[in-house]
Amino acid sequence: MAWFKRKEKGITTATEDKKDVPKGLWYKSPTGKIVDTDELARNLWVSPEDDFHVRIGSKEYFEILFDNNEFKELDANLTSKDPLKFEDTKKYSDRLKDVMDKTKLKDAIRTGVGKSKGKELVVSCMDFAFIGGSMGAVVGEKIARAIDYSIKNKVPFVLISKSGGARMMEAAYSLMQLAKTSAKLAQLAEEKIPYISLCTDPTTGGTTASYAMLGDINIGEPGALIGFAGPRIVRDTTGKDLPEGFQTSEFLLEHGFLDFIAHRKELKNKINLYLDLIQNQEIR
Repeated sequence: MAWFKRKEKGITTATEDKKDVPKGLWYKSPTGKIVDTDELARNLWVSPEDDFHVRIGSKEYFEILFDNNEFKELDANLTSKDPLKFEDTKKYSDRLKDVMDKTKLKDAIRTGVGKSKGKELVVSCMDFAFIGGSMGAVVGEKIARAIDYSIKNKVPFVLISKSGGARMMEAAYSLMQLAKTSAKLAQLAEEKIPYISLCTDPTTGGTTASYAMLGDINIGEPGALIGFAGPRIVRDTTGKDLPEGFQTSEFLLEHGFLDFIAHRKELKNKINLYLDLIQNQEIR
């Protein structure tokens, strides 16, 4: 018997059905601007008229960051199990199978190793299309293995967060990933290997409470929602009106939680600039 019913609250769209990249001939941004999807893709999925950054996944970020989109994927076939035999509106094992079929992803994160502006880089990127980018055991394990690779090969590490938080279907197994990934990042810091965290829309829950905010450099995309609980939850809990722009990248930058905001067109250059500065290399 499911312990909650999404349809009773008027929620009928499954999380895994919400697409990162819009499909079809046209895309309408939240401000009402309409753009051809081919033009949107050429513009790195940024609406040219209002600069709105459309949600994208690991495929698109790898294309942006790796030279000629050439990279080697690590731990590509790692998949989640169902240790708790969890069931809500459907069995977790069935949900995993369905979302794998729909997204062609194995889980909510992928790791690539390749060159960015000629320098070796390890990039782990979350995919919101896979159960809301939720952080389960596989997400934590793949981040840990990516960090191990960075340490072994002395390669800088970039982690791109896009997540609704912990994966409830894995309960404590999911929450353990907060400590696991944080400990691994401490090892990376001890080896003096740079870690850059990019927070995209949305970066929330246990993701924010662990690796997303532990970067040597913490970057946000313009307009991204970044926080622990969402604005509606915070407002309902506190009973107070929230400041304008609460939990956006711009708000967090103003209050010292981010180092800077990077437009998607400048992301590759900005990341490599800061890696050069951290490593005292000649700036390219």
